[in-house]
Amino acid sequence: MLLWFQSRKKLTIILLTALLFTTAIIAIASGPVSISPGLVFQSVLKKSLSSLGLNTINETPQFLRTIIFEIRIPRVILALLVGASLATSGVIFQALFKNPMADPYIIGVSAGGALGASVVLLLGFSFSFLGLSSVSIFAFIGSLLAAYTVYMIARVGGKVPVSSLLLSGIAIGSFLSAVMSFLMVLKGEGLHAIVFWLMGGLSAKGWAHVNMIYPFFIIGFFFAMLHVKDLNIILLGDERAAQLGVEVEKVKRKMLILGSLLAAAAVSVSGLIGFVGLMTPHIVRLIIGPDHKYLLPVSTLGGAIILLSADTVARVALAPSEIPLGIITALLGAPFFLMLLKGRRETFWERSAR
Repeated sequence: MLLWFQSRKKLTIILLTALLFTTAIIAIASGPVSISPGLVFQSVLKKSLSSLGLNTINETPQFLRTIIFEIRIPRVILALLVGASLATSGVIFQALFKNPMADPYIIGVSAGGALGASVVLLLGFSFSFLGLSSVSIFAFIGSLLAAYTVYMIARVGGKVPVSSLLLSGIAIGSFLSAVMSFLMVLKGEGLHAIVFWLMGGLSAKGWAHVNMIYPFFIIGFFFAMLHVKDLNIILLGDERAAQLGVEVEKVKRKMLILGSLLAAAAVSVSGLIGFVGLMTPHIVRLIIGPDHKYLLPVSTLGGAIILLSADTVARVALAPSEIPLGIITALLGAPFFLMLLKGRRETFWERSAR
């Protein structure tokens, strides 16, 4: 039985990996200019062989190659990285808070990023660095500052109680949102740009944004995988984990840093995209169980596939116009969230009445 369950987990990873590549090919082929998946695969294969020093003749027209390699592939890779980062961050925070309802924005990362982006859009700080806009840079800085502030406020005597972290995140998030609203009242010319950014999206993003997020994803995912056993043990409770030899506060601190970096990097390049970090780990947990050895990589793959699929719908549903990506993920995520709440409809008062 155990061997069957483990083989099912491994099979799930293999199937999701195949689905990811299939979804990526379809996403590259889809758009205002339709390209056959076969031509996409052929072009990518020949480009890969050419980069390895093998002489190949790419018969794809130049304008199609430009669309494939300069417009769609960067966006597809970015969508995969954003989705994977949010899902990985979601797994980390759900483990730390011991709550499947936790998401990557729970400690104020979204509010900090939104305020950072709003400052740029409202006050007109327009510059670029390494191909990145000032909006992305300020959003990243704002996200990290918010997470750091929440951590310092929640810290009590060298320890970080989960309840204090949660309450601090709510308080700081509300405060930063109020500051952003105040700035919008004072200087309302950039309201449209702010609202569009808050709805999330990958429009007009390129290789510079890919280069920004992928180091954080690689580092975050790699170090999170090194701590999957610790995350499993922490679910037993802090005291029990300490008895089993886990340096609980040290692991918490590392995981908070990793989760915050992943969420901040995602917010900086895509704006606010909800529900991916919440529903992906929860769905995967229902399918393969709570073991983080499999939960983490499968959630990462699932988050990448979900966000890429949502971005493809956002691009093609009203082509050549685009639907903000956050709207698509909310339309998918809100019903799931309601089902999750329905499954937990037994309230405290109902339990107390027994």
